[in-house]
Amino acid sequence: MTPVRARALACAVAVGVLSLSGCHRNSGPVDAGPAFHRALWLPSVGPVRYDPRQLPGRVVLVSFLATWCFPCLADLPTLKNLQEAYGARGFQVVAVGMDLDEGRVLAPFADHYAFPYPVLVSDEAMRAGQSAFGRIRALPSTVLLDKRGRAVAAWQGVEGQADVAKAIEKLLKED
Repeated sequence: MTPVRARALACAVAVGVLSLSGCHRNSGPVDAGPAFHRALWLPSVGPVRYDPRQLPGRVVLVSFLATWCFPCLADLPTLKNLQEAYGARGFQVVAVGMDLDEGRVLAPFADHYAFPYPVLVSDEAMRAGQSAFGRIRALPSTVLLDKRGRAVAAWQGVEGQADVAKAIEKLLKED
């Protein structure tokens, strides 16, 4: 996906849910950071402790996935590599499981793979599209938040690690 399409998708996600207008290709990030962070106040499973209060000030890559989704499974090594490469510099991957079973499958899945990032259990509102992220129409879907928690890019499907890494590096350099 081109950067222009990624920015347009990020705008569509943020604008659609927040009922804002005026999202244009060249506009800056949607200033709705706290809403995205609040949407991630979800229960976590797996070995990594999760405290959503640590998200502000960090570049956050939110990956929506499901245990039954083969492209999501193919994306797991990329998420792990990104967390290991940039975690010490103020970057955080957060996976959000979209399974419908309230974590009964996601918990052993997260324990088995021992992800180096938090794995959250989506709630009914998120699965219904009633969060800052809007309706997640495809899996995997990924949203990149800047240090203020604003959506600056989004992807559907498996994105190349090099493209995502460039966007992360740029955001980590910004104040």
